[in-house]
Amino acid sequence: MSSNSHVALVIPARYGSSRLPGKPLADLLGKPMVQWVYEKAQRVPSAQTVVVATDDERIADAVRAFGGNVVITSPNHPSGTDRLVEVMGQVEADIYINLQGDEPLIRPEDVEQLAQGMLFDPSVDVGTLYHAIEDEEAQNPNVVKVVLGQAGNALYFSRSPIPFPREGDQHPGFKKHVGVYAYRKRILEQYAHLPASALEQTEQLEQLRLLSAGVSIRAFQVEPTGPGVDTPACLEKVRAILEGKPYAPISPLANVKLLITDVDGVLTDGGIYYDATGECLKRFHVRDGLGMRLLEECGIRVAVLSGRDSATLRKRVADLGIGLHAFGVKDKYAACRALMKEAGVTPEQTVCIGDDSIDLPAFAACGLSYAVADAPSYVKQHATGILSLAGGQGAVRELADAILSAHGMEDVFNSAKGFHSVSGGAAQ
Repeated sequence: MSSNSHVALVIPARYGSSRLPGKPLADLLGKPMVQWVYEKAQRVPSAQTVVVATDDERIADAVRAFGGNVVITSPNHPSGTDRLVEVMGQVEADIYINLQGDEPLIRPEDVEQLAQGMLFDPSVDVGTLYHAIEDEEAQNPNVVKVVLGQAGNALYFSRSPIPFPREGDQHPGFKKHVGVYAYRKRILEQYAHLPASALEQTEQLEQLRLLSAGVSIRAFQVEPTGPGVDTPACLEKVRAILEGKPYAPISPLANVKLLITDVDGVLTDGGIYYDATGECLKRFHVRDGLGMRLLEECGIRVAVLSGRDSATLRKRVADLGIGLHAFGVKDKYAACRALMKEAGVTPEQTVCIGDDSIDLPAFAACGLSYAVADAPSYVKQHATGILSLAGGQGAVRELADAILSAHGMEDVFNSAKGFHSVSGGAAQ
């Protein structure tokens, strides 16, 4: 055990955040969020140094105001680890632990466990944390999973649910990676010169650069952690936890006034059939149709968007009385914006549903996006949410019900009285 090693805790804190600008300065019970993280870091027994690394003077001023140490870094770093490499040139230590500035609920004892793991075994190059999760959470591509070897070293990190449960009774369970890292100084010195690997670029996970270069990452197990802060909704949840109050989240679907749905692979199962005359035949799900009509009857517009055009498709849309549509579309981004303009709504009031790469421009155009359950993982990772049903199997109805519930209108689909109030325009 190396008891003389100097441990530095570094808290990267960027002002720019696409989903929550100024996030480190967000107020939590009268203190900026970065102060909560800093004070938790100060309670880690093995840490001799705690410092905030930021590229913004507003954050630096806030840190100085509560008596914290701060280092100004370049705004051009592509990752938190790159920022840590710059800090290394200004803060001397043997082990650097990278805490996230948006994790006000971090437990000091977890960070201490990580520090002790590095101090006890000098052969460990990089350390990190993980905890067990349920199968449902493992399906979320925004949750990074890790698989471990017998020594506790990471074999791989992925947004996909790994390991694949081919035999359910033989599965060891899914493990969620907690994004806290400890590095030895020599590894950070190497990191600055390592090229980005194909795996890193594919998964968009910087730790895969280290694994690709042959650097071992030891993972230490902790109890399930509290939520971080990525969005205004996350901020409200963390604020409620700190206050000891129950949290009732407001669904982002509550603001939706327009649903844009793809056809092949969403309203249908993706199969394309031709009759003897060459006419294209498609199989639609009746529950999707009723869900679309219920939305329309409740004042939420529905638009059908397709890269194809056929008499079959036009007949189905006409039968459902859907007046907003765009067929034979080549540019789905522009088409979505045109449909929003026609409906008189903003991107923030629009949700779309898709199943494949061709729908990613629509995801980018709309404020919210959902992928069907059988969409590829590389499509799911760009979606706001993932549905439990596959395309052509009621996925659109699942989203329609969620929208109506978010608007407080669930009675139209779960009670006879509620359905009767809108049934005059109902169709399947």
